[in-house]
Amino acid sequence: MSGGRLGLTYELVAPSREAARRFARALTVEQTVEIPEGCYSATLEEEVVSRVEALEPAGEGRWRLAVSVAPEIVGGDLGQLLNVLFGNVSLFQGLRLVAVEWPETILADLPGPTFGIAGLRRLCGVERRPLLCAAVKPVGKTAAELASDCRSFALGGCDLVKDDHSLVDQASAPFGERVARCQEAVERANAESGGRTLYLPNLPGDPAKLAARRESVRSAGCRGVIVSPMLFGLEATRHLARSRELVILGHPTFSGAFFGAEHGIARDVLLGQLYRLIGCDGVIYVNAGGRFPWTLEQCQAVNAALRAPLGRIRPAFPVPAGGVQAREVGLHLERYGADTMILIGGSLYQQGDLRRATARLLSSLEAAAP
Repeated sequence: MSGGRLGLTYELVAPSREAARRFARALTVEQTVEIPEGCYSATLEEEVVSRVEALEPAGEGRWRLAVSVAPEIVGGDLGQLLNVLFGNVSLFQGLRLVAVEWPETILADLPGPTFGIAGLRRLCGVERRPLLCAAVKPVGKTAAELASDCRSFALGGCDLVKDDHSLVDQASAPFGERVARCQEAVERANAESGGRTLYLPNLPGDPAKLAARRESVRSAGCRGVIVSPMLFGLEATRHLARSRELVILGHPTFSGAFFGAEHGIARDVLLGQLYRLIGCDGVIYVNAGGRFPWTLEQCQAVNAALRAPLGRIRPAFPVPAGGVQAREVGLHLERYGADTMILIGGSLYQQGDLRRATARLLSSLEAAAP
């Protein structure tokens, strides 16, 4: 956006150009000064209120609105940035945020991935093929049972083993015990096989327990965590990333509330850009053809956003999941390319012997890779 302004593109629903124009004006006021016209000065109108840059038809009853915002009103605050992007304006109806142009002044306040694609490849010792990640589950298993699964996945050759995002601090597998047991199981498997598997525990976001849990993760020797930014907190995720210590894998749970056909935030903006900007080294999304009704085009848009040039921000791994089938690994490689992390869980559990199922999948992945 010229002049270093924050550029925002929305799709809105309105029956006529005049109605769309009124909608656009209401949006520019609501996302900035949030006060009736006539109650603020001409200077604030010029310097603070968003500017309408373009308003074009985008189909029957639909319009594409481009506005620009002075980055100074964000003040380096992530919450205020989100408020500008889709805060009070989310309370309208028929409005989708579909694209963002990020000025350097905004990017400077966002950490981006600590490791990113290249750094994760170095940690796992994998140069070319997609990374393979397994999800240990389900909730209700004991910490010992989950650790046994971690060991099997690691011996089978998984690059990463992550907790299911529903594993928090249940009595069946308390957080501290689970992290210690699973990390130890992976370390022993690595020593036995010569592998470099990483274990990523799920980090719940209770602020009162967060510091102690981070210390448990560090003291156990874990190199990363999985977080659910919409539950853990976007600001908490950014804070975690700023420590520059841990790989962060972002889970999409709760984000589906934003993905309406006529209202919300585009998948590639929320998962592909925002999750990457706040520090996720890899971002999980649901795979086309899996359990959830996402199209291939939507998945590819997320992939592109995670890997696209974005100032100094490192690219992040796209992580298709949600019903990925082991027998279709070649298709996923063809669809998404080598700089992808394949996340699989249920399909491996269905085969019974986790170690052998993982080894077969890894062999297929290596054979299909360029």
